[in-house]
This record gives sequence, structure tokens and C-alpha cells, in this order.
Amino acid sequence: MGESKPQISDAEWEVMEVVWARGPSTPAEIIDRVATGRGWNHRTVRTLLSRLIDKGALRREEDGPRSIYRAAVSRRSCVREEGRTFLNKVFGGDATSLIVHFAKDARIPPEDIERLKRMLDEKTAEDKS
Repeated sequence: MGESKPQISDAEWEVMEVVWARGPSTPAEIIDRVATGRGWNHRTVRTLLSRLIDKGALRREEDGPRSIYRAAVSRRSCVREEGRTFLNKVFGGDATSLIVHFAKDARIPPEDIERLKRMLDEKTAEDKS
């Protein structure tokens, strides 16, 4: 997959979640999954599909009379980019402030705290190497 990192809106993200979960999908399959419960009509979803193609997040392939949409970027790379954007926007790029904020304001189960400690220890060891 091409790993360019397009800026994806919240509505576009919902469409991408369907394609990432289902794999190659027809417009009807995407519309059925996304429009239900949101009050979106098929035109709204088709507009989002078109925008995602323009941004390089989706590819459209013709399969006889129907179109098939495939992810052109991985969910992982988009999550990474969204995380960077959030970190820079909200915390000025300071990862320590982000961690401190969530450590103080979120309920974190003890097993997750231990996991975070291990990750920080590994990161510290890597940085010393």
C-alpha cells in the first residue's frame, strides 16, 4: 500500500473504517454500513468516497459494471498521522505532556500501567544504546 498520509475528516474516517474492516467494497456495501443510523444519503457517502480518492486514501477499480473501493493507505499509518496531528495541535508536540495529562485524567487499569512502564523502560534502554 502507498503510505502517503492524507488528512482525513471525521466523516471520511468513518468511510475508511468500513473499507479497512471489510476490505475491497462496493459503493452499496459502504453506503449500507456507513449511512445507517447517521441520516446520510447515498450522495453524501459518494461525495466522501470521491474526496478520499482525491486525497489518495482510496483507490477505485472497475470490476465489470461495478466499482470496487480499496484502501490505498493502511489504518496504522493513518492512526499514526492522526496521533502526530493531535500531539502537535493539543500539546505542542510534547509527548510528555500528553502522557502526564492522560495519566492524571484517565482511569488506567493497573495492568495497563505496568505495560506503560515496560514500554517506557524499553524506550529508555533504546535511547541509551
